[in-house]
Amino acid sequence: MKFETTNIRNVALVGHGGCGKTSLAEAILFSAKAIDRLGKVDDASATMDYDPEETKRNISISSSFFSFEWEQKKINLIDTPGDADFNTDAQVSLAVSDNAVVVVDAVGGVEIQTERMFKKAEKLDIPKVIFISKLDRERADFSRTLDAIKGAFKGGFIVMTYPIGKEAAFLGVVDLITEKALKYLDDASGKFTEEDIPADLKSVIDDLKNEMIEAIAESDDELLEKYLDTGELSQEELHIGLKKGVMNGSLIPVFCGSGIKNIGVNPLLNFFVSNAISPLDRKPFIAKDVITEEDVELTADPDAKVAALVFKTIADPYVGKLSVFRVISGTIKADSTIFNSTKDSKERIGQIMSLMGKDQKPINTVSAGDIAAVAKLKDTATGDTLVDESKKVVFPSFEIPPHIMSFALVPKSKGDEDKIMISIQKLIEEDPTLKIKRNDETKELLILGMGQVHLEVIIAKLKSKFGVEVDLLIPKVPYKETIKGKTKIQGKYKKQTGGKGQYGDTWIEIEPTSRGKGFEFVDKIVGGVIPRQYIPACEKGIVEAMLSGVIAGYPVVDVKVKLVDGSYHNVDSSEMAFKIAASMGFKKGFKECKPILLEPIMKMEIVVSEDSVGDVMGDLNSRRGKVAGVDVKEGIQIITSFVPMAEVLTYASELRSITSGRGSFTMEIDHYEEVPTHLKEKIIEASQKDTEE
Repeated sequence: MKFETTNIRNVALVGHGGCGKTSLAEAILFSAKAIDRLGKVDDASATMDYDPEETKRNISISSSFFSFEWEQKKINLIDTPGDADFNTDAQVSLAVSDNAVVVVDAVGGVEIQTERMFKKAEKLDIPKVIFISKLDRERADFSRTLDAIKGAFKGGFIVMTYPIGKEAAFLGVVDLITEKALKYLDDASGKFTEEDIPADLKSVIDDLKNEMIEAIAESDDELLEKYLDTGELSQEELHIGLKKGVMNGSLIPVFCGSGIKNIGVNPLLNFFVSNAISPLDRKPFIAKDVITEEDVELTADPDAKVAALVFKTIADPYVGKLSVFRVISGTIKADSTIFNSTKDSKERIGQIMSLMGKDQKPINTVSAGDIAAVAKLKDTATGDTLVDESKKVVFPSFEIPPHIMSFALVPKSKGDEDKIMISIQKLIEEDPTLKIKRNDETKELLILGMGQVHLEVIIAKLKSKFGVEVDLLIPKVPYKETIKGKTKIQGKYKKQTGGKGQYGDTWIEIEPTSRGKGFEFVDKIVGGVIPRQYIPACEKGIVEAMLSGVIAGYPVVDVKVKLVDGSYHNVDSSEMAFKIAASMGFKKGFKECKPILLEPIMKMEIVVSEDSVGDVMGDLNSRRGKVAGVDVKEGIQIITSFVPMAEVLTYASELRSITSGRGSFTMEIDHYEEVPTHLKEKIIEASQKDTEE
């Protein structure tokens, strides 16, 4: 069945990990008869958590999609991950949605990801709905949670459904618009009976209903005038005002229930149909014209030129690479050709698919505002724009936050390194927040990601999908060696064998240069004591000695070497002999020049709440850090600090512990400083031990 754009609803479930998003998604799909059994996260039967790592960990690690019908409307439901390590995926999925259901745990209350996703929806101008979940749990409290929401966020919060019973006795909700009590069977079937409001709730419901009517009336001048005249509004008028208030952001409806018990879901489904916005109501997407480079506004017009945004890639074991896209404007047909304006290449659209959890349903066309997938596009990646070739535009690329954790990858089987690179490149197609690079200084293959869980999931996928097993090691610190003193020293290489011998004799002066200046070689040879053709070999010998260091095997930096004297042999001298002689002299002389180790100092910007500033600064001091300043921006504290890299290799998990998950940070190498004497010997000893092994 083809749906008009006005009958499409794109809804993203967002919130903190473990708040009940996936359980709510399962209840929505079951109540809408889109699935025939109520899936559960705990027993790995959830339709929306189908990745092996999701079922193993009982968390969502990737956004999942399910298209279904309810009351002649098509609803594209997006269940987003709540763990901070997968926040980018959640934010991208939210950006292509039109409505955000912010799920809040009635026990845990407002948590860090709740705040992040609520504020992201605000920034994107996406209408918000609150669903207070898990009201069947011990210590669940609707009123306390609602107060916490009002304390954390600004907005016109209006209660749409109110709980009947508490904790284990939670059995239904009061629908404030219909003024009916919906009492559910205790079998998770979602079946309920409509009854009168219980007498003990009548007073509180009357107060909440009056608050709701006043708030809705204030969202529309005509409704406000009628309400002031008559003191009441009809159900139809309430729906009209509610939709206007939701669309302009002045109203944030609050629903409640339990996903696991399937209570309170029907009023939310009905809200999607009556009051959630369609793609036609959404503010235009902004793209850039490829030719003029001017901004272009694109609305959900199915008759316009095609423009679609690929916002996710899924590696499906059966159909191959799936590109998930939202059609911003126009209509895409199966078995057609489309243009990738990001890559400047043509793509063949084969079968278009509507996503239903891990399954797909073939469809012939997909129109403006809708979400679908296509398999096996040859050049297309996440973030690419697909267009009609006659109207080339490009959507802005997704913002990938800085990586906060890295590990060294070591294959368990020798010779697997090439296989690792190929496999991870395929995973990067799915997950743009992943990165792999080689550190030339430490000779390590590094994998970079958004946190411990993120990288653990990637390693598990390497094994399950590609049969590659690796170990994760804390990466080595790229120390450097330099000197504080000066010397003049001879480097002489003399070797006599049965045939031609080897002879090279050099005198060099070694001294430090200013920090960051690097290596300087000065040729001071006069009178031909070393022939000109051997001088480049002398420099090469010194440079090669510097690469592997002298005292601990780390690269040497910031030294000046003058070649001042020497001698040669007419028969036995060669480039190789002088290269070895200069190298020997440098290594011997370096040890006489008060050698020191330098360590990388990271510039860190740590974002925390005010109540964590003292703990974080104390922790930084314990890591030999120097706090440069604390700035306040929009109520958030930003600590700028300079800390040795060796002290923050596992900082992501440690900051999370200190701040209860509310802190974040970025860091980059800023400069190098001398390693304190008491640590220098330990580093040298460890390096020598590694070399021996």
